[in-house]
Amino acid sequence: MKKLLRFSLMVFAGLMLLTFASCKKDPSVLKVYVRSASNQLLPGARVVIVGDIYSNPPTREYVDTIISNSTGYAMFNMDEYFGEKPEKGEVGYFDIIVKIDNKVATGRARVRANITNVETVKFDN
Repeated sequence: MKKLLRFSLMVFAGLMLLTFASCKKDPSVLKVYVRSASNQLLPGARVVIVGDIYSNPPTREYVDTIISNSTGYAMFNMDEYFGEKPEKGEVGYFDIIVKIDNKVATGRARVRANITNVETVKFDN
């Protein structure tokens, strides 16, 4: 009887541990790759994202700027936008503005909470 009780407690403790481990949420990330007209990745570009307050559903006001790294992408931590406990399936729409030298390229991103979202902005020439 003691063995059965001990086994039951171990199984219960294991299930509780798995339950608590599964509560950890995935980070919300937006990765923006910056490419030249010849499709080369461009480091050192200023990447700005702006919340589209006119989208449907509306996105809250939000602005962030990052310089693309040596491999040509900028990674935005969107947990700052979504907050600690985002609603399931929460979405934000963002305009992307990329500047390098005197050139400007634009794009759009649909960003979902708790997912790594990836967009590419390419310069025309």
